[in-house]
Amino acid sequence: MQKGTGRNIFVAATYAATLFLGLILGQNYVDQQSNKPGSSLVPIGLSDNSYKIQQVLDLLSNSYVDSLNVDSLQNGAINHIVAHLDPYSSYLLPNESKAQSEALEGTFEGIGLEFFNLNDTLLVVGVISGGPAEKAGLKVGDRILRIDSTYVSGRKVAQSTVDKMVRGKKGSSVAMYVLRDSDVRSEPFKIIRDQVNVSSIDVSYMVKPTIGYVRIRRFGLKTAEDFKATIKELKKQGAQNLILDLRDNGGGYFHIAIRLASEFFKDRKMLVYTEGAHENKREYYSEGGGEYTDGKLIVLINEGTASASEIVAGAVQDWDRATVVGRRSYGKGIVQEQFDFLDGSRINLSISRYYTPLGRSIQKKYTANWSNMIDYASMYRGLWVLDTTFANAQMYKTLAGRELFSGGGISPDIKISIDSNTLSLLYQEIVKSSYLEQFVYERFTKQLPAYSIENFIQGYHLPQAEYDRFILYLRERDIIVNERRSKDLLKLIQSDIEAIVGRYYFGREAYFKVKNRRDEYVRRAIDLLQPRAIDPIGVSE
Repeated sequence: MQKGTGRNIFVAATYAATLFLGLILGQNYVDQQSNKPGSSLVPIGLSDNSYKIQQVLDLLSNSYVDSLNVDSLQNGAINHIVAHLDPYSSYLLPNESKAQSEALEGTFEGIGLEFFNLNDTLLVVGVISGGPAEKAGLKVGDRILRIDSTYVSGRKVAQSTVDKMVRGKKGSSVAMYVLRDSDVRSEPFKIIRDQVNVSSIDVSYMVKPTIGYVRIRRFGLKTAEDFKATIKELKKQGAQNLILDLRDNGGGYFHIAIRLASEFFKDRKMLVYTEGAHENKREYYSEGGGEYTDGKLIVLINEGTASASEIVAGAVQDWDRATVVGRRSYGKGIVQEQFDFLDGSRINLSISRYYTPLGRSIQKKYTANWSNMIDYASMYRGLWVLDTTFANAQMYKTLAGRELFSGGGISPDIKISIDSNTLSLLYQEIVKSSYLEQFVYERFTKQLPAYSIENFIQGYHLPQAEYDRFILYLRERDIIVNERRSKDLLKLIQSDIEAIVGRYYFGREAYFKVKNRRDEYVRRAIDLLQPRAIDPIGVSE
């Protein structure tokens, strides 16, 4: 492969999601200073054996007894090779490549609408502020009856089918017929598709009078500049300390993670370095003069914190800049480079490993699971087994004397015990069933609440009677929750329902604000930043 200035480097993670796009990210990318979108694949340095795959394809194409789809054969061959390298190298078809790029860039061509299929009716549950749908007049609570000439109400329409009808090129139009407040509108809403921007910052607000809170979903193209602006705004509101929530942040653009980490340092500091068998060591430094360099910093992580987000957490931990709170991070420390084919497909190839400033590798061990190679349809899914143990391979000391270890993720300075209820098969079944959302949208969407957003966030709590009704609702759908399990799941499910109600009434930010009210991670971070006063006899207030 030819290496040039047009190279894009990216860090891959195994999961991340974006609510509005409905996309699941299997990889998260890192961008090295470059103007081109990626390297192109060209045949160089081929040995005699290098042509064997092409020779086989030519042989099958010209001599096989039946007609073949050569493109499918080529895709299958590439996927077979790349999937056997490591857990993170991958081959993406053009539509997969486009979807991931849109998610990381935080922009796509569409109408900016989120809906939920409620009893075979598309209920609008989210409208992106400033997007085409909002400009056309659509509102949360509208029920979509027809899209152009296709009726979508009262019939089972697949999510992918609706997506194809709604998404489209910028400047094109789509007509939606809706039911609003029990009134079928005779005239459709005509929506002109446009570029829709989705921020990678889920929420930012003052969680306490002197404490700002920022939750980042992934490191997209505009995350660093959005974060800088967010910090400035929080400072205006009185923020002297900061909680940075990187839980379930699967990664993103590498250079964006570095730019964001730079905001926490006054001086030039090495934040990460990369090195591989065919890649020389390269160090990446902060620029100095960051926007938030003096106040106390708490970084929240969990098992879903991966890749580029681990770079940020590792850098601030190694330099004693922050206290890391939560649970051990995912452990993704391999760097990929992105190579594009002319048809829009691409290979994400692992080329090196990255290390924290002290030299820690956070990559967990992985081995091939050949027993998974039986089912042809999914033979490459789950091929790799990732080690879940924390391997204290080597100990490092920070300037402040803290002992840190390499291997298997970032270990937090202060650990938060996991709520076993969240891991229970029963709770997982409830969440995956979407009955939480269905229950809320059936019962709480008839009319707007007599609350302001501030009063709702501070004071709304799901009544016990509504919780009991939900348990009955589950039983009617063959999910049986006995009395003991009902008590165990009470606070967890109450919080989920309250947050979904908040999101429906007041938008995405309200969801996280409501969830944070009972969040043990956030509570512990606040306690660290705002210690409770101690009376003369040593009793906390």
